[in-house]
Amino acid sequence: MPDSVSSDAVDSVRATLARAGRTDRPKVTLPDDARERFPTEEVVRLDLGGKTRHVRIERALDDTLELRGAYANARQAREGDGENHLVAWADAKGLDFGRTVHVDIVDEGTAYGLRAPGERAVYTVPDAPNDSLADIAKQTEENR
Repeated sequence: MPDSVSSDAVDSVRATLARAGRTDRPKVTLPDDARERFPTEEVVRLDLGGKTRHVRIERALDDTLELRGAYANARQAREGDGENHLVAWADAKGLDFGRTVHVDIVDEGTAYGLRAPGERAVYTVPDAPNDSLADIAKQTEENR
């Protein structure tokens, strides 16, 4: 059974909720000094309001790292397909563009949490992934 950890007990990064281009869709821009804490162009788990979502950490044109969407599964996150749960989360929290948000590092490289300023959260620490199964899944996906 996975362990639980409070947001008070993990490292956090202060990020910014920003506008994605000229749209009204949100994205989370990560600070440059935290770049090494996030795997670029990889899909990771994101606890968003108590639900596990999946995000792809992308490099923007200006070389900053950003989270452009939170999806129900890893395939949707890779393809940017399906409902983007980041939109509903930002709306429910009443957060405007330019606001600080906290990205909690639950398990560096694989699991993170997103919360509004002043909020606390309890995260479920995921079991360590089985590297051989992950490699097989990745190869299968690439060969589609």
